[in-house]
Amino acid sequence: MNSASSCPSHQPIFILLWVSCLASAAIFTTGCGGSSSQTTLTGNTSVTVLASSTANDQLSEFTLNITGITLTNKEGKTVTLLTTPQYIEFMHLNGGIEPITTVSVPQDVYTSATVSANSGIPLCATYVPSNGQGGTYSVVTATATDVTTNLSAPITVTGTSMGLELNLQVSQSTNYSTCPGIVKGPVPFSYTPTFDVTPVTLAAQPTNITNGMATGLRGLIGTVADDGASFSVAGDFGASMNAPIWQVITNGSAVFQGVTGASQLVAGMPVDMDVAIQADGTLLATRVEVDDPTPSDLSFSSGPLVYVSASTPTMSPLAIEDQGPDFLGLAGGGVPYNFGNATFQISGQMANVSTLPFTASFNAANMVPGQNIYVSTHSAVNALPYQATTVTLLPQTINGTVSAISSSGSFTTYTVALAAYDLFPNLVGEPGQATLLTNPNIVVVYADSNTQKLNSNSLAVGGVFRFYGLVFNDSGTLSMDCVQINDGVAE
Repeated sequence: MNSASSCPSHQPIFILLWVSCLASAAIFTTGCGGSSSQTTLTGNTSVTVLASSTANDQLSEFTLNITGITLTNKEGKTVTLLTTPQYIEFMHLNGGIEPITTVSVPQDVYTSATVSANSGIPLCATYVPSNGQGGTYSVVTATATDVTTNLSAPITVTGTSMGLELNLQVSQSTNYSTCPGIVKGPVPFSYTPTFDVTPVTLAAQPTNITNGMATGLRGLIGTVADDGASFSVAGDFGASMNAPIWQVITNGSAVFQGVTGASQLVAGMPVDMDVAIQADGTLLATRVEVDDPTPSDLSFSSGPLVYVSASTPTMSPLAIEDQGPDFLGLAGGGVPYNFGNATFQISGQMANVSTLPFTASFNAANMVPGQNIYVSTHSAVNALPYQATTVTLLPQTINGTVSAISSSGSFTTYTVALAAYDLFPNLVGEPGQATLLTNPNIVVVYADSNTQKLNSNSLAVGGVFRFYGLVFNDSGTLSMDCVQINDGVAE
């Protein structure tokens, strides 16, 4: 399919690589979950399947419709983990995890795993000078091929519960080096979804993604118990797109933000949650944030900001995740919003924002393209531009090279150089918007004693790492409040 739609004349050109096609991947594990000679394998284990990804900053979206997941033991006997297809967006899970499903699996040693997927949407965004001709969004088709990798060690399913992580290796899954310019006809492109499949030990009190803590899960509340102590949430693109349905419980220790407590939760309310995965697959909420407490006629989207007008209060973020009547379910387009009457706020996921050695603010005057945002609206369907009710700064992952290491108060600072294709340097030169950044190629990352350092390579100058946190425009300098560090991906 090929299509293009005109944008207002004051906006520049963005190129979106949007792919819809069929793919399947038979993927095998790379780690060992144990040995059958050491463990008596009887009964069943509750297995929670987790989605994740490992990527640099070339893509803004990589959505797949996961249609099936199976495990196979050495005798060739298969166990089905997923029967109902689910749309999963993987780029917002770069360095994170998201529960897909929980199933009871016979204890055994499994030597292979098969993942089937279709309707893939790898999407990139770039600015191309428009010479005053306005801009277009370009939609292109592509082909896909299957991929099978060999297993380095089997996975042993044992114990009461465990996790199984499907980590999309984005660089190995795509075959292009740069986001294409405006073209007529299809862009030659193919992708081979490539997953690493590894076991995860679920801790009783998890602290990070390696032992069962999932942060920043976003969706709409479905059902709520009378006392609010349990509720369901439709994630990603909502129930109509077969998104994950999360069963959430609270035990009185959860931190509530935007509402006073569980009793205020109602169906249709948007939430942003941090949860601990329980043995039965339910999610124990440790933080529940409500950025817009009015569910009536609510729509929301989240994704990177790609344009901010300097003359009118309008902006265009990419709708990477979205729900509500203003959206059709599948994300990926630039959505115009009027933010003149919007409330600007900062995600409550980071508890140390007030202790940063700089003034961390996010508002209509200092937001810049490249920042990850959540926008809610109660606009009439298809009444463009939508009227933004709330605009919330969200955490994001950046991939870059460390050029300097220093300190500021109780924080260690890492000066991180971004690749040219990263949205911050790529979009800074768009005409029609204010130039607010002094050096968009650099992010100063602030890490304190609570930052989860999940990297295996030593943090040193010259190393490439992924940093996850809130990115602020600090008077022209991009500064991140970092809560997690992972090994990077080649740029």
